[in-house]
Amino acid sequence: MPQRVATCSCRQLMLRTTEEPLRVSICHCNACQRRTGSVFGVQARFREESVVIRGNATIYVRPGDTGGTGSFYFCPVCGSTVYYRLDSVAGVVGVPVGAFSNADFPAPTVSVFEECMHPWVALPEDMEHIE
Repeated sequence: MPQRVATCSCRQLMLRTTEEPLRVSICHCNACQRRTGSVFGVQARFREESVVIRGNATIYVRPGDTGGTGSFYFCPVCGSTVYYRLDSVAGVVGVPVGAFSNADFPAPTVSVFEECMHPWVALPEDMEHIE
């Protein structure tokens, strides 16, 4: 079984998973742009049963662009987001792919909220594109 470890910058908060991601996606929504400080966020989703979390987290809850809420768990020391949960997707934990710091991580297969995508971003044609 694969094991992947995601951590915050100071390594106080960590997440370990023992399964391949259910989905890896790119999100261009304005909230992900603000959360990451970049032009999009890249995240992987895992079954909650395959995830072990250690360390202290602070939670930020925000309304989503399609209704519902997202709860984002970040390190209270360094501020890095390590995982999140969406109330619309029960039993699933999302993890920013950058928290794994692994260049061999599976590539995204879905791109969402493309109406907010910066015009200079170019993505593979063979992925699923959702406005």
